[in-house]
Amino acid sequence: MKLLAISPHLDDAAFSAGGLLAARADRGWDVTVATCFTGNVARPAGFALACQLDKGLAAGIDYMALRRAEDIAACRELGARVIHLPFLEAPHRGYDTAAMLFEPRLEDDHIVDPLTTALGALVRAERPDLVLGPLCLGDHVDHHAVRDAMTRACADRDMLLWEDWPYADRQTPVAATPALIQPLTPDLHTRRIAACAAYASQLGFQFGGVEAMATRIGAMAEERYYAPN
Repeated sequence: MKLLAISPHLDDAAFSAGGLLAARADRGWDVTVATCFTGNVARPAGFALACQLDKGLAAGIDYMALRRAEDIAACRELGARVIHLPFLEAPHRGYDTAAMLFEPRLEDDHIVDPLTTALGALVRAERPDLVLGPLCLGDHVDHHAVRDAMTRACADRDMLLWEDWPYADRQTPVAATPALIQPLTPDLHTRRIAACAAYASQLGFQFGGVEAMATRIGAMAEERYYAPN
């Protein structure tokens, strides 16, 4: 059996679905995390550069190379293979402020079409039995682009959508009934925390540090997944 998790950014799958990914890998599934927006820009500027600097990283650091290495380490903790697609994150596609990341897609942002083509080819090559992706809690523009592309590219596959974390902690619970619930056993808590800890560049910005991240995951009893509408 094969599971393909389609992650917008280099951390979304582990942050949101680390327990299920580890559980399926432990059951002998071939688990793959394919991250869409991992492409490099040689000399980021403006808001794109600020997204690097606000995490305490110098301008000369190859930010995406660092993040791809973190992703490889995280997925190793979960027993998952990695695939990195070369698309550019929203700050490199004309989204110039933090607020714009959570607003409707720009009219000239045509990312969904090439993303659909790439995901279609990926699904044909991988032939997964189950595809996971974002429910889009938090309304990040990149998450919506991935979900829209998945809807087109994965229509003939069983698909479930995860509660985007840590956005899920910041809003009211989803009203729909989950199609799948993954209990977080002590071992899965440990595995999910270890995977999330691998994204060292993100932990201060997202959580205030590794201990705060571990505390928040430790308080979770389960992961919930939903069928697409």
